[in-house]
Amino acid sequence: MSSRTNTGSESAGVASADSEPKIRLDNIRKTFRWTRRGTQEVVPALGGVDFAIRPNEFLSVIGPSGCGKTTLLRIIAGLSAPDAGTVSIDGRTVSAPGPERAVVFQAFGLFPWKTVLDNVTFPLTVRKVPRAEATARAREQLRRVGLERFETSHPHQLSGGMQQRVGLARALVTDPEILLMDEPFGAIDAQTREYMQEELMRIWAETRKTVVFITHDLDEAVLLADRILVLSRGPGTVRRVVDVDLPRPRWEYDVRAHPTFAAVRAEIWQLLRDDLRVQTEEEVPR
Repeated sequence: MSSRTNTGSESAGVASADSEPKIRLDNIRKTFRWTRRGTQEVVPALGGVDFAIRPNEFLSVIGPSGCGKTTLLRIIAGLSAPDAGTVSIDGRTVSAPGPERAVVFQAFGLFPWKTVLDNVTFPLTVRKVPRAEATARAREQLRRVGLERFETSHPHQLSGGMQQRVGLARALVTDPEILLMDEPFGAIDAQTREYMQEELMRIWAETRKTVVFITHDLDEAVLLADRILVLSRGPGTVRRVVDVDLPRPRWEYDVRAHPTFAAVRAEIWQLLRDDLRVQTEEEVPR
């Protein structure tokens, strides 16, 4: 564990370390196997992850390429089963997707033939929510992400950042307790990405969802999170948990100029650099 401790000023509304976890990961292991040209290939993805995520917490997950970040998120979402170990939410074991969880992927995943409004109402339609109620709830979320004027547009008429905002509205429309985000801003340009980071911070401040946010970007991890879970190189295990003791709301000041921002970033980079050095040395032919 990091020696850095939370003062409480940076994450008002987040449950303390003594509270019951929202999500608990117990010895999560996963190995992928497939046959290529008659040879079976085995790739260990997760090597035993034990961790507890607090209610209302914004957790960033970062680690070297191939450390199992996305695999871990899919297991929490119930989209993939671990080979060993369990995921529990509020004490109940996860075995499949559930209404308390929503996922936002890097790929926008919008239906190109549907309007923005119909894309956002889709999860409610699947749940047989009456059309009038679904429309009202979708419009509320479109207002939240600033796209109420584009409800009749189609995805191809929107920029990448706007499409991702539609995806975020679609995730929020079911009012999930947990928001699982897999590098959601990785496919948009740098300026739009910074705007979306700020929008996400505002939405989290309003809704206090429990967020698990996968990223490969150090600055993004520090900017958004209450804590950062650093995974080791694959098969991924918990390398360190780093508290981010930065005041919120973070869009009201130059957070990157805060000395704590630089200190946390340097701590994480040292961990990643050590793993990358070892990984690179292992890849060099002998």
